[in-house]
Amino acid sequence: MLASSSSFKRINSLRQLLGVLGDKGERKSSLSVMAGNEDDGNAATDDDDDDDQPFTPWNVSVASGHALLRSPQHNKGLAFTEKERDAHYLRGLLPPAIFNQELQEKRTMHLLRQYQVPLHRYIAMMDLQETNERLFYKLLIDNVDELLPVVYTPTVGEACQKYGSIYRRPQGLYISLKDKGKVLEVLRNWPEKNIQVIVVTDGERILGLGDLGCQGMGIPVGKLSLYTALGGVRPSVCLPVTIDVGTKNEALLKDEFYIGLKQKRATGEEYNELLEEFMTAVKKNYGEKVLVQFEDFANHNAFELLARYRSSHLVFNDDIQGTACVVLGGVLSALKLIGGTLSDHTFLFLGAGEAGTGIADLISLEIVKKTKLTVEESRKKIWLVDSKGLIVKSRKDSLQHFKQPWAHDHKPVKGLLEAVKAIKPTILIGTSGVGKQFTKEVVEAMASINAKPLILALSNPTSQSECTAEEAYTWSQGHAIFASGSPFDPVIYDGKEFVPGQANNAYVFPGFGLGLIMCGAIRVHDDFLLVAAEALASQVTEEEYAKGIIYPPFKKIRKISAIIAAKVASRAYELGLASHLPRPKDLVKFAESCMYSPTYRNYR
Repeated sequence: MLASSSSFKRINSLRQLLGVLGDKGERKSSLSVMAGNEDDGNAATDDDDDDDQPFTPWNVSVASGHALLRSPQHNKGLAFTEKERDAHYLRGLLPPAIFNQELQEKRTMHLLRQYQVPLHRYIAMMDLQETNERLFYKLLIDNVDELLPVVYTPTVGEACQKYGSIYRRPQGLYISLKDKGKVLEVLRNWPEKNIQVIVVTDGERILGLGDLGCQGMGIPVGKLSLYTALGGVRPSVCLPVTIDVGTKNEALLKDEFYIGLKQKRATGEEYNELLEEFMTAVKKNYGEKVLVQFEDFANHNAFELLARYRSSHLVFNDDIQGTACVVLGGVLSALKLIGGTLSDHTFLFLGAGEAGTGIADLISLEIVKKTKLTVEESRKKIWLVDSKGLIVKSRKDSLQHFKQPWAHDHKPVKGLLEAVKAIKPTILIGTSGVGKQFTKEVVEAMASINAKPLILALSNPTSQSECTAEEAYTWSQGHAIFASGSPFDPVIYDGKEFVPGQANNAYVFPGFGLGLIMCGAIRVHDDFLLVAAEALASQVTEEEYAKGIIYPPFKKIRKISAIIAAKVASRAYELGLASHLPRPKDLVKFAESCMYSPTYRNYR
């Protein structure tokens, strides 16, 4: 059949656009088109990514390999072989030396270690991510203990504070009030179409640093890097999003380099309408099974958004649910050291925001699961202190709704030290976002009440931690079991080495998300969080317990993520919330087989 004249016009226009001429394939232009990302397809079940099979990175004949070197998904730098350099017009565009990926990794780590300032390492890692994606993830996977604090907390906090100054190129999708009524169109501007995980923030409560507005983009970018490196979710199915509704931060509004909307933060109906349009557009564009992870929203919005969308979307709030899961895992693990069952202990929280109440809720649910207690009875073992003192029934009418379940019968108590003396907790948990609140007197009081007090100083970044590891061990005379939100170095006290744990959300959310994706979950159930916490606790060995460690080493994180993913998927299948059928026989092996590998592809 002969093509119509209009078809010929479209074909010729396309050829002109691509710089491809005639049947002879004469090369006239350096403009070229990359093939679809080899990671497209189902992130959890696509088995076409066979690193042993040669792969052609081009859809059409090309005039120059320059574009190949500029594509972070395909660029291999000096690792291109002689054959690949000839086949893809790279000859002369690279120095003659050929480095394998291992040598590139060694060279890059050597260069990174020359930087004395953590923020400079962060910038270098982000540049690498934007130029050679597979090498970036190879470094992060192989050097996770060293690089995790660089690409995420604590360094990401400083990066967000200075994002306007260090901004070089967009790394995610920005949706602002200017886009109201066009959010679906904005989503469609993103080049990848098969998105399965979205991490979104509005920048109002970035770590413990407050409202950073549009500069909060560092958080979704960092979280999704960990989804890939630690959980094996393919980078092509991940989408970082910042919703810019302005900021309350006066310093940013006056900063000539601020990259966001220079207006006061929108609230109320204007804010809710934009979020509703975003959530509706996400579901319409990417379907029912796209996971939306809320990050660093202020308390009032965090709880409201989770409650509003958890029954209609696949949503997860890492600050509420992810933190709770990691902390519960640490507490369950610590029982091996402090003794007793979960229900035997009394918990005191400093901080009653989304993290504190989220952890308290999950601990309560785990107690109910393991005992015959009701939810109300289990909550009586958990006490919270906020900025006004101990949360008690006489304050109930003035409390925010998420604090009210924790208002127990007790006379008013103003300070944390007074609360410790009155409640006599066995476990002290800090989620206040305010540093230095676990004073010497508080830690000494905990040690006088308990032979082995469990002290969790969880606020981020390091400057906001309720106390340091050295303070906890010294003030408790070496009796405390300690973990924190940001990393601390080992401490020598009285001739003995103490290794502090880090209750890092990265233990859970990458594997949790992988589990949801690989089973095609349609909703997040609380049981998923409980089984994930139990799976995390199960990965600590007797040798690690002997050193006082309550979290497993990060060098095992991919195995941990696979086990968490399998437990989450298994519970989803049991509850009828999984859509990918039939159920795989061995979910751990299936999870491992789904994981992205950063090893270079061989190009034809």
